[in-house]
Amino acid sequence: MDIIQINNLTKKFNSLAAVDSVSFSVSEGEIFALLGPNGAGKTTLISMLVTMKKPTSGSASVNNFSISKNPDDVRRSIGIVFQDQSLDEELTAYENLELHAAMYGVEKKEREARISEVIRMVELEDRLHSIVKTFSGGMRRRLEIARGLLHYPKILFLDEPTLGLDPQTRNHIWEYIKKLKKEHGITVLLTTHYMDEADSLCDRVAIIDHGKIIALGKNEDLKNSLGGDSILVETGHAKKLCSLLKNFGCKGKPKTHDGSLTLYVDHGEKKIPKIVELASKNGIHISSIVLHKPTLDDVFLHYTGKTIREEEASTNEGIRGRVRAMRMR
Repeated sequence: MDIIQINNLTKKFNSLAAVDSVSFSVSEGEIFALLGPNGAGKTTLISMLVTMKKPTSGSASVNNFSISKNPDDVRRSIGIVFQDQSLDEELTAYENLELHAAMYGVEKKEREARISEVIRMVELEDRLHSIVKTFSGGMRRRLEIARGLLHYPKILFLDEPTLGLDPQTRNHIWEYIKKLKKEHGITVLLTTHYMDEADSLCDRVAIIDHGKIIALGKNEDLKNSLGGDSILVETGHAKKLCSLLKNFGCKGKPKTHDGSLTLYVDHGEKKIPKIVELASKNGIHISSIVLHKPTLDDVFLHYTGKTIREEEASTNEGIRGRVRAMRMR
């Protein structure tokens, strides 16, 4: 069952299409990522789905409620963790949660139990009555996730949930998100520009660039679409080894370059011992052999011709140029 449905959703700012005719759906209980560089349109798309921005055209429903016709019902169905922190730093963790629970209409008799439940989920029980401004960045993010879950949302929107956090804290946040799906069946839609985050966490990803969805699917399907694993063999007899591997079950023709051989195969880890054995039988010395499995970085590079870091630099410069042009009008 699809809990989010998006049809040709578009958001324009003057002549700039920040989100350009986007269509996809998210299944109930799924962890789904919008993956792309800064400025690609991820946050704008999330802002429309949570009814903070009105679309220029197109339609979308969240938990079977139209984002345009039933915004209040949408808001009651969702939890949100914004990219920018929105906690009250002068209050304690408990006071922040109590305030949010009251705003979302959680019955007073249920609040204590619910606060205890979500604070335990993110492992902040010992800091429940501490002032938030004493919290680290990772602790604040965990508290924001707890706050977003207080009112039993069907869907949790996370906008760059680990931005600016150290690797260890990022891993902890990932574990909390996985727990939400496993133990509570919550649907999670997150935005990120971290490829490893999308690969580790998500059932499916949509790659968004310049406001358009350029690839969508299960992680493994997207990676497998590139042609399988690659094996790089360093040897002084690359051409000879290449000829011996003609009937080896390669995907495409093996390539030789400056004393190295690159071949594309399925299940590369099973092929490496056979390559070594074949080379040994034919008196070919192998200096090194390296297996590379496709990543979402490779997928992004394949569809855009750039790495995500290069695309971020290009996008940011393009946005600055358009702003300068508008300023001069």
